[in-house]
Amino acid sequence: MPKNPFFKNKGPFKLPNLIYNKKTGLNPENGFGSLPEDVLISDIKNLNDATKSDITFFHSVKYKELAQSTKAFACITKESLVQYLPTKCRKLCVDNVLLLTAQVTEQFYPDSITDDNNYELKPIHENFKDIISGQNTLVGPNVKIGNNTKIGHNAIIEQNVTIGNNCHIGSNVILRNTFLEDNVHVLDTAIVGKKGFGFIPSKRMNYRYPHIGYVHIKKNSEIGSGSTIDRGSLSVTIIGENTYLDNQVHIAHNVKIGDNCIIAGQVGIAGSTTIGNSVMIGGQAGISGHLKIGNNVQIGGGSGVIKNIPDNSKVMGYPATEIRNFIKEMKS
Repeated sequence: MPKNPFFKNKGPFKLPNLIYNKKTGLNPENGFGSLPEDVLISDIKNLNDATKSDITFFHSVKYKELAQSTKAFACITKESLVQYLPTKCRKLCVDNVLLLTAQVTEQFYPDSITDDNNYELKPIHENFKDIISGQNTLVGPNVKIGNNTKIGHNAIIEQNVTIGNNCHIGSNVILRNTFLEDNVHVLDTAIVGKKGFGFIPSKRMNYRYPHIGYVHIKKNSEIGSGSTIDRGSLSVTIIGENTYLDNQVHIAHNVKIGDNCIIAGQVGIAGSTTIGNSVMIGGQAGISGHLKIGNNVQIGGGSGVIKNIPDNSKVMGYPATEIRNFIKEMKS
């Protein structure tokens, strides 16, 4: 997986300074007591990627297997989940795991909260004289564009974006926080790499969750017109090889789609769901978050998927059920 160049890490932090401050509103009296002053926390990462110098979070029993093997020094979690974490991992138990996680992430990556406009963009032909491009296309610093790539009118390619060889980028496309491999087509008005729809509800104000990940679109894939792909929060949003998205498809943060998938128009896939290889999804289907859809699955148009689907299944309806059961119910 490419190294993330899009957000600068302000760490490391001493563990007490990271947890006890004005942003979190915590102190030793209302928090976790004395925390070791000699421990430096380098980063915040998910359970799977965290090292012994990182802090992580664990908020759902769905991820207990990852929690059991995490190497993180400390974990933000809740009392009911402590049993699944390694003995050596320092547990920081709170009622609202995601809120404290967001507050900690923001300290490491303060620039990840908003997607501010970049006013340092330049016309593409100032730096890429051999690229075929339409009018008013702008690029940021440190952009990489491969050979034989063509770009339409009014496209915006933000800093550090990588575009592979033989790619086609349509008009009015916005690319930020994104890696495109070779032979990727992104059609007109698609937006790739924007912040995801992640926040913690509160009566006073909704707390925006930082998104420090990116989007990785693998080779020979196509993104339809008007589609939106959100970047990951702590991980990566992935579109697999030879996967085709129709027009007006929404892919939320941290979604991972396998190879050779076909996703029809107006499909929405909620955050942190994993889609296997060779999956076909009919138009206007909705897939809830944090699910696992197996390989070779077919989901009928207009379906609502609210639970995991095993390999080689065909489902339809709301809630989505095995296709034979759906047909029986329709006839009854």
